[in-house]
Amino acid sequence: MRLIRFIAASSSSTGQVRYGIVAGDALGDGEEAEIEELAANDPFAELVTGKSVAELERTGQRFGLGDVRLLAPVADPSKIVGVGKNYAEHIKEFDSFTPVEPLLFLKPSTAIIGLGDPIILPRWSDKVDHEAELAVVIGKTAKNVGVNEALSYIVGYTVANDVSARDIQKKDGQWTRAKGFDTACPLGPWITIDPRLDPTDLLVTAKVNGDLKQSSSTAAMLNPVAELIAFISGVFTLLPGDVILTGTPAGVSQLHGGDTVEVSVAGVGALTNPVVGEG
Repeated sequence: MRLIRFIAASSSSTGQVRYGIVAGDALGDGEEAEIEELAANDPFAELVTGKSVAELERTGQRFGLGDVRLLAPVADPSKIVGVGKNYAEHIKEFDSFTPVEPLLFLKPSTAIIGLGDPIILPRWSDKVDHEAELAVVIGKTAKNVGVNEALSYIVGYTVANDVSARDIQKKDGQWTRAKGFDTACPLGPWITIDPRLDPTDLLVTAKVNGDLKQSSSTAAMLNPVAELIAFISGVFTLLPGDVILTGTPAGVSQLHGGDTVEVSVAGVGALTNPVVGEG
């Protein structure tokens, strides 16, 4: 099951934003895959009541996947929590230190873009990198949860690109500007909801203009997903719709205007965005 946020392709850019479910284990039928529209304007608000996504009311209206424009599956989370330095090889490529505890930062919701939306390189940075990541979407309020129960707080998984102004990250010493600028958080193309999905061993990749740059398994994480949720929920109360970016493997590289970057997570999805210069 995949939870999507979309606009009907026949609508203008100001058309009604809707949520829907793409059923089935795979999208092998491409544009023939069928979407069931959800009645909820904000399904994450309904998840607070204890409903599962499968229990959310449908309108009865159906769309083909080719009849819609996919948007970022999460629009306005209360927080996007990033995790830095969570893969040893990524730490090594920057000759950096290994944190004793998970290293956290925040991105604003205004950084979010979806499938096909442009990553806009800010004019105040000379080096912007891609970072392919598994993203976790929270499905119920989590505070001080234990590692053994942490995965039960996840509604599903999506793909993220933690776009980072590397020169500014180094210059500022803290990461807010470098990782929080507009378009710095591509998410999508949907939220994959599958209790069989094992977040401890998923292939994470990034390609720029078709050239493979990053390729590693989430098995290489220093702090796996369950430990991250337990740690983060001890710092922040996590709410339905909040997003955790779980860190990036080695192989990050600079983006330039005219590039196309694709980040993917096996079993979750693939997210492609063009890159343009500001102005």
